[in-house]
Amino acid sequence: MFVVKNNPIITEILIALGALLLFIPFLGGVHLFDWDEINFAESAREMILTGEYLTVQIDFVPFWQKPPLFVWMQVLSMKIFGINEFAARFPNVICGMLTLVVLFRTGRRIYDAEFGWIWVLSYIGSLLPFLYFKSGIIDPWFNLFIFTALLNMVFFLEAERGKKRWQNLVLSAVLLGLANLTKGPVSILLFGLTIAIFWFLHKFRLKILWSEILAFILILIVVGGLWFIIQIAIGNFQIIADFFHYQVQLLKTKDSGHGGFLFYHFVILLAGVFPVSVFALKGFRRSYYDSNLQKRFKRWMIILFWVVLILFSLVKTKIVHYSSLCYFPLSFLGAFVIYKIILNRIKNYRWLNIIYAVLGCIIGIGFMVTPVLASNIDWLLDLGFFQDPFAQANISSDVHWTGYEGLIGLMFILGIIASLILLKRNKKQAYIVMFLNVTLFLNLMLFFTAGKIEGYSQRALIDFCKERQGEDCYVSTLGMKSYAHLYYAAKPVPVNENAQDLGWLLQGNIDKPAFFILRSKTLENFQAQYPELRLLYEKNGFSFCRRPPPEPVGK
Repeated sequence: MFVVKNNPIITEILIALGALLLFIPFLGGVHLFDWDEINFAESAREMILTGEYLTVQIDFVPFWQKPPLFVWMQVLSMKIFGINEFAARFPNVICGMLTLVVLFRTGRRIYDAEFGWIWVLSYIGSLLPFLYFKSGIIDPWFNLFIFTALLNMVFFLEAERGKKRWQNLVLSAVLLGLANLTKGPVSILLFGLTIAIFWFLHKFRLKILWSEILAFILILIVVGGLWFIIQIAIGNFQIIADFFHYQVQLLKTKDSGHGGFLFYHFVILLAGVFPVSVFALKGFRRSYYDSNLQKRFKRWMIILFWVVLILFSLVKTKIVHYSSLCYFPLSFLGAFVIYKIILNRIKNYRWLNIIYAVLGCIIGIGFMVTPVLASNIDWLLDLGFFQDPFAQANISSDVHWTGYEGLIGLMFILGIIASLILLKRNKKQAYIVMFLNVTLFLNLMLFFTAGKIEGYSQRALIDFCKERQGEDCYVSTLGMKSYAHLYYAAKPVPVNENAQDLGWLLQGNIDKPAFFILRSKTLENFQAQYPELRLLYEKNGFSFCRRPPPEPVGK
């Protein structure tokens, strides 16, 4: 691995620059995806329009599901780059850059610079961890704040009494407070459970004083609770009450139809964090020939992994990014196994290579056959693969595939074969090829197929909304949840209080045209209920309707 001798700072700068080169290309090449990406970007846009920076809003009414820190980051980015997809996603580019530096620095501190590099490559060379830094969702920053808070707590507990120990304690509390300002108190729950389990396994012996616990809590309250206190002080207590009620409901019920089976996140992590997840399977075993610090750090990572995985497996709402904090410990355990294999301290188990090859080939073959299937949609529909009318209309979208896109999957499989052949000659080079192969695959996939995938899902909706930009009209959805009409139609600050009332838009004395977006399968029912709805056209499972303003009396 490349390390500037005796100058890790320069190495970290090179890692940061490399991260920018990886994450910036194609960042704004595809529209933001409903719901999460558009949700946060719209909140940032509305902050800029209204100048109301203390309260998160959606459709210009308070939005109580998330605190404001990530939205503030997007506001700053939009002030620099404009209100667009690139600006909405750019904060996560910075997060990715910092994450890789943190991984290298931590790996170097626990083992050495070579381990730091392996951890960086295994993280960035796995599927979902890479993609998250090219997104506009909240979780990369949320995860980084929790992870670095835990890191500083670990180093605080390892340090002797003195100034450095207090620095770690303060940093841990500040970072946990920032996590709370990013997504809410689930950060404190995850952090607290991890500490509690480690404490239990160590027979309730931790080097911490009551004065240090008190200081940690006070700092956490000041940093993590200040926004909540301000909201209450300015009379927005109901927002805070609704926020905490929503957090509890997420644990108990399926939100917005996001359900799943008990082992949902096990499957997501194995396939989504490929290939490092495969090698992590061996990393849960007991360590030998490591220092006490290395053994304890590995235990911290295993505890964090199981806390996150078990908690979100029990939670009724199942969404892919809920378990994304597992990427840190999972990539550490995978990097640990690879590091030991390179040093010949762990056997290069054949079963690991078989799982890696089989799972990788399944992914590669999936992308090879995608253009073929996409070109034979009628055949798939005849076989009854898509029963829902909306799904049938989506999959029948007019998206052009050349057929050459399948070569991306073939190249991916060839990269897997090359890495397996190299394992017999040079293990270090083999693992570098393994992770670079994934990175290349993801970049090619984003460049050549992301736009096509969007063509099946939301492009018709977004194109219609963009056509309404600057038009003196109302745009709303009907019978479906979306934020696209707010962001891509660039809804202005309402001047008519009735404009927020869907019933008024459908039946009231509107002063300008109102456009409605609905799923085609619901069109007949809504037209029967609201006969003034006039269908403009249907596309990709969506119906686009217009209701004109009433004719003036006397005409």
